[in-house]
Amino acid sequence: MEDSLNGRKALVTGGASGIGAACARALAARGAKVVVADVDASGAAALADELGGTAWTVDLLDTDSLAALSLDCDILVNNAGIQKVSPIEEFEPAEFRRILSLMLEAPFLLIRAALPHMYANGFGRIINISSVHGLRASAYKSAYVSAKHGLEGLSKVTALEGGERGVTSNCINPGYVRTPLVEKQIADQARLHGIPESEVLAKVMLTESAVKRLVEPAEVASLAAWLASDDAGMVTGASYTMDGGWSAR
Repeated sequence: MEDSLNGRKALVTGGASGIGAACARALAARGAKVVVADVDASGAAALADELGGTAWTVDLLDTDSLAALSLDCDILVNNAGIQKVSPIEEFEPAEFRRILSLMLEAPFLLIRAALPHMYANGFGRIINISSVHGLRASAYKSAYVSAKHGLEGLSKVTALEGGERGVTSNCINPGYVRTPLVEKQIADQARLHGIPESEVLAKVMLTESAVKRLVEPAEVASLAAWLASDDAGMVTGASYTMDGGWSAR
């Protein structure tokens, strides 16, 4: 796998931490030149320096600016995301729209901006970091589940349109990953379920999983790196679960 991505340029959104940072490291380790895209300017710059890549400070909620964008990447990893845990009747409409904008509209706009370059070169890899919640639902996550289900559909349409032009599009569907996004949910989940924070992992997050642990970011990144490679040229329109058996139920 070493140097398998030499000459490729990769763009990873939400790349300064968590799954995004792990993906950036895995792609760079295989020879790709990585653009670390994140609203966190200092975090993106620090990781880009570490990897010999470049940083792109971007607010993906500014969708108007994304509409005019043109990207020259060969590999696009749509990873940036946020979470809000709340019952539907208490869910703020503005927050619902914000999550849909960041996690569905922005990936659409980035794919739209990247495809002309990919088509021109006859090669492209769209890797969408979805979730088990792109395939299953959980209570109190109406916006997140809606966005991830939408991302699954967008990924499949991209696969159908890009197949004859050398572009693949796939989703990775992890369960709960050891990231700041998940850690921030613990207090909300404890409050909503009326249990101590210390019991959230066992009684909420890992109840459906046959493997009783969190997914590690590096595990997600290893799959992303393979999907980016030439070896995965016939893999497209797929959703790869990495959920410890959650979706097997």
